[in-house]
Amino acid sequence: MKPLGYIQMKISFIGGGNMARAIIGGLKHNNFEMSAITVLELNAQKRAELAQEFNVQVTDTYADFNNTDVIVLAVKPQQLKEVCSQLSPVLQSQLVVSIAAGVRSKDISRWLNHYHAIVRVMPNTPAQIQAGVSALYAMSNVNQAQREKANTILAAVGKTLWLDDEGKMDAVTAISGSGPAYVFYLIEALQEAGVQLGLGDEAANMLALQTFAGASLLAVQSADSVKTLRAQVTSKGGTTEQGILALEAANIKSAISKAAKAAADKSIALGDQLGQ
Repeated sequence: MKPLGYIQMKISFIGGGNMARAIIGGLKHNNFEMSAITVLELNAQKRAELAQEFNVQVTDTYADFNNTDVIVLAVKPQQLKEVCSQLSPVLQSQLVVSIAAGVRSKDISRWLNHYHAIVRVMPNTPAQIQAGVSALYAMSNVNQAQREKANTILAAVGKTLWLDDEGKMDAVTAISGSGPAYVFYLIEALQEAGVQLGLGDEAANMLALQTFAGASLLAVQSADSVKTLRAQVTSKGGTTEQGILALEAANIKSAISKAAKAAADKSIALGDQLGQ
């Protein structure tokens, strides 16, 4: 894909919530032209805040979307069907990018009167600091230029991964979509363990946070696999080995696998429910 900012385009967002703000903030951070962005937001206070913070165009009507290249659907999944009914009359050749969790592209297409220039995206919350990862799936009618536009937008907030099968999106949801919550849960557990071992709250908090941050960065930058990195820390007969043995005795890997399976199953069920 071409570098961010290389592709000239006009982008319109429907919804000015947290993920939309994260993406707009990422585009701004990467020197994208803010005047080329329009946000449709029904809340007047949010419109004013968006205009002030990002210097984007704001509106409360779909009529302004005739002259745009990409429309990003950034509303709650439960609102998407109604939004599509309002959007459908103004669609011509624009690319529609949906970041609404759980809603399948075939259902979005049906709600848009069988419009097919659609890319479905599953971002995650680290996008708020441009450290996210987004999985993208394009319907067959999406051309290469449109794929590059979608990639440019999501690359503003982190890494991108293109899927060849939309069915894999449920697994993505379980791993990277829900994954930050698993990480926060483990950090919380390590903090509590530190306090139980006699550390103060502040010390336990700092040690747990920096350990996760440092270990994650090392895993990203190292040429070694995560399994190898773990083995390097786990000296025979040492303290870490005893900790790992306790984790294995508690079947922690199995518990995490079950958590991901439960999240994936819920994603499938929500897709069925939301697509009705």
